[in-house]
This record gives sequence, structure tokens and C-alpha cells, in this order.
Amino acid sequence: MPFTIIRQDITRMQVDAIVNAANTQLAMGGGVCGAIFRAAGPARLQAACDKVAPIQTGEAAITPGFDLPAKYVIHATGPVYQQWNPAESARLLRSAYRSSLELAEKNHCASIAFPLISSGIYGYPKDQALEVAISTIREFLADHDMDVYLVIFDRVSFAVGKELLGAVESYIDEHYVDTHPVSRRNLLEVEYQAMDSAMMAPPPVQAAPMAAAPQALDDLMEQLDEPFNTTLLRLIDAKGMTDTEVYKRANIDRKLFSKIRTGKGYTPSKRTILALAIALKLTLPETDDLLERAGYALSHSQKFDVIVEFFIVSGKYDIFEINQVLFQYDQPLLVAV
Repeated sequence: MPFTIIRQDITRMQVDAIVNAANTQLAMGGGVCGAIFRAAGPARLQAACDKVAPIQTGEAAITPGFDLPAKYVIHATGPVYQQWNPAESARLLRSAYRSSLELAEKNHCASIAFPLISSGIYGYPKDQALEVAISTIREFLADHDMDVYLVIFDRVSFAVGKELLGAVESYIDEHYVDTHPVSRRNLLEVEYQAMDSAMMAPPPVQAAPMAAAPQALDDLMEQLDEPFNTTLLRLIDAKGMTDTEVYKRANIDRKLFSKIRTGKGYTPSKRTILALAIALKLTLPETDDLLERAGYALSHSQKFDVIVEFFIVSGKYDIFEINQVLFQYDQPLLVAV
């Protein structure tokens, strides 16, 4: 999947490169920076950093990962948040992400993991830092193929707009049906007698079935429902979209989309189908139909389903925004599986 938000320790990520939220001197610091240095081997990583330091705010430099699972560490310097100049802070933070992504591509990295840069001691408001991170990453992925992870250590490090969360919460309160044990009253004596009589009655005589006229196999096959991949291709054409637009908007890898498109014995997961529905901007009935083609359905007993339904009925088809809210509610993301 091209872009994923994940709760994890970044030093354990199995990716080509992890990003260190660094200072301009690339010296070992605290927080995420200190954790990365300790996991990589402080002396060797510092020696490598000294060879490429210093860098400017908004820039990035690359070193080996040494003892880390990642092959490289990309050291990016985000800005100290300036309340009096938020536009400049956003420009520098965007530059830090973009420089890291470009450096990863230059070094043939297929995957990269970011922390939420500048959101710690540098004081960048977490909701604004998240917005800059996601918008910069998605802009890069519009023209590049790379698996990008935004690694969040804990829920405190993550923030979604209160207005959106309030609307989602209201929809959940109205539509989410939590499961409860079914309570039944005790039957009356007369009802027990009626049930006993029904059980003792002889079974009704069934008429012999009428012989059906033989049908050719081809005729029977033509009566089957349209397969999922055929419906998907028809919808893409009907919406006037290209394959590239669809898999980019669905946040799906190009190779997996090709596999789904051909439909050779492969049925995508429910989450993947919903990602495609979001990409195609389907209405709720259209989404229900597409899910049914693959044997799935939305359910108000599943909070995940209710949240996705909220975005569809609200006409909000931004998969990155949807995944932010799903992450906030500890639900699985719309991912290609």
C-alpha cells in the first residue's frame, strides 16, 4: 500500500529507510532522534552524520542504518514552530518531508517510514503537523511509486480535527448498533400447547416437482450475476476515470490493481473494495452493489463500516482523511489486502 499510518516503534520498521527528526548539526538528541541513534549504534551513526553535517532547516541527509532493520537513515531537519509566521513554518516542514522523499528515491528506496516531524519539542501543533505531512506525502505519491509509512508512537502523538471527529461521532451514535444479548419473554401455557400440536402433526404431502426443460450450460452461465472485475471496469468507464486515477485515489499499489482488474481467480478484500468505492466516488447504493459482487456487505454492527458509510453519505471521498479517522478510532485502515 503506498501510504499507511501505523502505530509502531520506528526503529523496528522493516523498510529501506527511516527518517530521523534531526537537528541541523545531526547530533544525537532525545526523543525519536535518540532512540534511532541507540538502535543504530550511537558511535557509528554519529561518525557518519559528522561527515554530512551541518544541514539547513528543511533539508535532509542520508547515512547507513547500521544496526537498524532499515538500510538507511534519512536525517531531516524540521522547523521550530513560529506562531508569528505559520506560513514559513509550514513551508520548511513541507520541505523537510519532500527532501527526504526525493533523497529516498535517489537512493532507490522502495519504502520509507517517517515520524511526525517537528511535533515534539519543536512545538509544531500536532493537527497542523499531520496535515502538512499527509498533504506533502500524497502530493509526492501522485507522481511516484513508493511505500510510505507515517509512524505514530502513541495516540497522544496523533490529532484529527475536532469538527470532523464530532460529525463522525454523531453519525456513529445514530447508526452504530452494538451487539446485545437477545431477551425473550417466557411462553404462555397455551403457546406451549400450540407448539406441541404443531410438532405432532403429520408433515404435509409435497407435490412432485415438475421436470424442468434442459438448458445449455452457456444459457445458465449467462444468468449469473456480473463478476466483480467486470463491474469495476464498467464503473471506471462510467465515471470517466483512468486506471491510474483510480488506483492512486484508492491508495492501491499498481501491481495489485492490475491483479484485481484481470480478475483471474482473485477476489480483493472488503477494505480494498471500499477503497475502490471511495476512489470512484460511489454512492451508498453503488457501494453496496460493488461489495455484493464480491460477497461482502456493510453492517451497522461494525464501527468500521459505519465510519466508512459516514464519509460516503457525506460525499467526502478523501481516503487519507478517512484513514486518519479510522486510525483515531483504533479501526483497521482502508488498505489493499
